[in-house]
Amino acid sequence: AFFWLVSLLLASLIWFVSVHLSDREDAKLQYGLLVFGAAVSVLLQEAFRFAYFKLLKKADEGLATISEDGRSPISLRQMAYVSGLSFGIISGVFSVINILADSIGPGIVGIHGDSPYYFITSAFLTMALVLLHTFWGVIFFDACEKRRYWCLGLVVASHLLTSGLTFLNPWYEASLVPIFIITLCTGLWAFFTAGGSFRNILK
Repeated sequence: AFFWLVSLLLASLIWFVSVHLSDREDAKLQYGLLVFGAAVSVLLQEAFRFAYFKLLKKADEGLATISEDGRSPISLRQMAYVSGLSFGIISGVFSVINILADSIGPGIVGIHGDSPYYFITSAFLTMALVLLHTFWGVIFFDACEKRRYWCLGLVVASHLLTSGLTFLNPWYEASLVPIFIITLCTGLWAFFTAGGSFRNILK
């Protein structure tokens, strides 16, 4: 969670500096900088996920050397799951906290013609992001371990696509449906990456 927060801090600083160095009256430029900031944030998150993987590998080697049987008590898959889940939880908390603060009022959602589904959609998007970060963590760590660079590329690309789809809001059908399709596909991919199979499900 700390690694995710540091990546967000760096992305925020880059966006903040770029906004202050640009023309604030130009609406198109400011929107472009917002998209740029989101892309930089995604790339920094994945860079810090890789840094965390390297740190855990070092820790894993240390645990293996001091254990009696020469093996680490924690598997890489367990570390990948915990890492992804912590990235997801802090991401979810950070994205929904301002929405929850706004929900206490004053006012009614949709009173000025905006969508009345703002809060429920935000909740579903947050849930999808928590799950996606968990799945991405499992796939990312496995790809790093097995040096499957195309898998790393797909994780980064799906993360960029998911973040990009949120810019379609408040056209929620265009963002929510594809994001949940990506979540389902990524979840199946993570399941099989972690050693799951249809035979295991039947058992």
